[in-house]
Amino acid sequence: MNKRVSEGLWGYFFILPQMIGLIVFALIPLVSAFALSLMKWDGFGKKQFIGFDNFKDQFHNPDFILALFNTAWYTLLVVPVGIFLAVLVAVALNKVRGKVVYRLFYYMPVVTSSIAVSIVWLWLLNSDFGIINVYLKQWFGIQGPDWLMNRKLVIPSIAMLSVWWGLGGNMVLFLAGLQGISSSYYEAAQIDGASKLRQFWHITLPLLSPTTFFATIMSIIGSFQVFDQSFVMTGGGPAKASYTIVYHIYQLAFVDFTFGKSAAAAVILFAIILSLTLIQMHISKRWVHYGG
Repeated sequence: MNKRVSEGLWGYFFILPQMIGLIVFALIPLVSAFALSLMKWDGFGKKQFIGFDNFKDQFHNPDFILALFNTAWYTLLVVPVGIFLAVLVAVALNKVRGKVVYRLFYYMPVVTSSIAVSIVWLWLLNSDFGIINVYLKQWFGIQGPDWLMNRKLVIPSIAMLSVWWGLGGNMVLFLAGLQGISSSYYEAAQIDGASKLRQFWHITLPLLSPTTFFATIMSIIGSFQVFDQSFVMTGGGPAKASYTIVYHIYQLAFVDFTFGKSAAAAVILFAIILSLTLIQMHISKRWVHYGG
């Protein structure tokens, strides 16, 4: 056995655990979910093959359409604002004194349980004695709104929580991206008389584009899977104004016990996320610049 073949076998040996995990915990469940989506099953009796009827049912289900709209609205709020704030915070903390301490405080919410975070924000957004409304009244003389019981405000309120919660994770990504930008670019720009704003716009942002691309993809995937916040804080209300796709999947499976329909909704969600990711990867060729 020559050296090249031996190294190849060792390479396969080292990636084998990861491949087994991928097959067992990702590929097989995905195939099983698609197979289940073609069945009528309540979790107890025999499974009955019904073809694509579950998919047709979902596309004609007003709850699914509402859940899709709510999730899309939530995504449009969370992703751009979250990315924008993460870039600003990362730039601000990149060369500040005591940046390790600041990074720790910004990152702490990321490792906190989503349930715990949701419960804390449930109290913060309470219309009667929540801290946010109390300070709005004390500092600005404004009577705070009913954040979680107003149909127009409930999704923005949950989005506000999610932006705060995920800020630290994206901030760390952008800090890593900033560390990879050579200082020679900024030195050359300073010699040419470029202002800080022009340096940020023409050097920092273009060279951060790979990080921005990755953070955007991960943020969109995460936002389409939002569930914990609406489940804990609003129960999908008021009047299903915070009813998301994953909440719909949960409702079909563990409340209505229609596992075939639930699997169909999950497969549709997978297809949506996959399509959005592929579109982003195609568009990224126009604006993502690798180098620096």
